[in-house]
Amino acid sequence: MARILIIEDEIDMAQGLKDNFEFDGHEVSIASDGEKGLEMALTTSPQLIILDIMLPKISGFDVCKAIRHKGLATPIMMLTARGQEIDKILGLEFGADDYITKPFSVRELLARVKAVLRRYEDFSASIPAQFNQIGKLKVDFAQYRAMDEKGEVELSHKEFEILKFLLLHKGQTVSRDQLLNEIWGYEAFPATRTVDNFIVKLRKRIEDDPDHPRHIITVYGIGYKFVI
Repeated sequence: MARILIIEDEIDMAQGLKDNFEFDGHEVSIASDGEKGLEMALTTSPQLIILDIMLPKISGFDVCKAIRHKGLATPIMMLTARGQEIDKILGLEFGADDYITKPFSVRELLARVKAVLRRYEDFSASIPAQFNQIGKLKVDFAQYRAMDEKGEVELSHKEFEILKFLLLHKGQTVSRDQLLNEIWGYEAFPATRTVDNFIVKLRKRIEDDPDHPRHIITVYGIGYKFVI
């Protein structure tokens, strides 16, 4: 079972979620504003964060960005009443692992939580504790560490997952839909441009000349191919 941090200012909803998660055997903490939530995320080592967007003091988007900026790969599930496509895209681009819109069924949320935790555990367990040379970076997928000649490089959990997936499929053409389904965990997704934006970021990390990449190659009309 997992340690779950709920960052939600609607007290009744937060308590209801806490009760359901605890019934499933999880250990649950609650923060009622973004400032406290960020502090708890950085100091209590949760294994999953349920994060509302509309929060007092610091927005959920800013909390998510701050967590990823610190280099933490903790899975984050965005939980919000806002359902616009741009909010979903922003949340996922800022480093969230999943996004569910209020109102929702508790059964659906619990199923999504289990899926996110399972992907995170599978990812952590599937790569040996060693550095892989990927362009300019040496990447240790087991410890979520990346280094270049200047030292440590911060990558988000999603960036590690995309690099790992490309590495495991080196030499093969991988479609954007494959990446969306494998990395984000479900096929119904608002836009494939999120994948393209992550690829742009990764090229800046690993390529000597991101405008003329040698490792992450665009296969026009399909997706990408990874070349050592």
